[in-house]
Amino acid sequence: MANTVSLVLPARHSPAVGPAHIYLALSPSVFMLLIFFALPMGMMIGLSFTDPVSGLPSLASYQRFLTDGLSLPGILRTVSMSLCVAVCVTVLGYPVAYYLARARGRTRALVFALALAPELAGVVLRTYGWLIILEDRGFINDALLHLGLIASPLPLSKNMFAVVVGLTHVVLPFGILSLMTSIQGIDPNLERAAQVLGASRASVMRHVVLPLSLPGIISSLLIAFTMAASAYATPALLGGAGFKVIATMIAEQVLFYVNWPFAAVMANVLFLMMLGVSYLGIRFEARRRIRLSGRGGVTS
Repeated sequence: MANTVSLVLPARHSPAVGPAHIYLALSPSVFMLLIFFALPMGMMIGLSFTDPVSGLPSLASYQRFLTDGLSLPGILRTVSMSLCVAVCVTVLGYPVAYYLARARGRTRALVFALALAPELAGVVLRTYGWLIILEDRGFINDALLHLGLIASPLPLSKNMFAVVVGLTHVVLPFGILSLMTSIQGIDPNLERAAQVLGASRASVMRHVVLPLSLPGIISSLLIAFTMAASAYATPALLGGAGFKVIATMIAEQVLFYVNWPFAAVMANVLFLMMLGVSYLGIRFEARRRIRLSGRGGVTS
């Protein structure tokens, strides 16, 4: 009978991480959020319930928001503008993101640099660039007039179209990055397998890539919507005085009318609107994941 020798090593115990360690690690971040986010938000909410003249508690600013005939249309205009920007950013950014997720080599680096190049210039500088291009005597109208294609300048500026174009240019890099991250998580072998089984390239994109990249699409829509809804410089410059969105109306109340309570009301409504849209997007993605998990599907 063979002799066996067993070597028993002492168990190595990892240091226990208790609640105290977790709270200690989170305390700096929580402190920063409390000081620079929760406290200002609380002050703004409290300010919205005060009377602009007497400073006493009052619902007058909320009543004015609902009845003045300008604030509610401003909310609808903000929502429609942000939705247009979100759709444009996602549709335009998806092909670029797919190329960046699948390509290799120097060309990919060049395209990636060009996609992020707009972020190297300030928002105001980019907005003035579009103003020069889109105004009545801008590059596009001058070129069309010179070629004889139009008899009078096209209304390309001081309207929704100009603001959507400018904001799409501003937000597009963020949408591309969000979509690229999601597409990179999709196994390229799934696309090859579908093509081997006879699927066309369009069918592969429609039935394989698009469903699996849905989290990135939702993320791109949410990022573009929230950034567009809170933008000020681009709507103010490209939209002109007649194009009122919530951000420009807030600035107007603070700078010209010095009505801080009413500005706080509009800021609260804008914040709640963005929270609601983000919640709906997150809930939609969570339910999709639960549904796929219940069917044994693949989630990205």
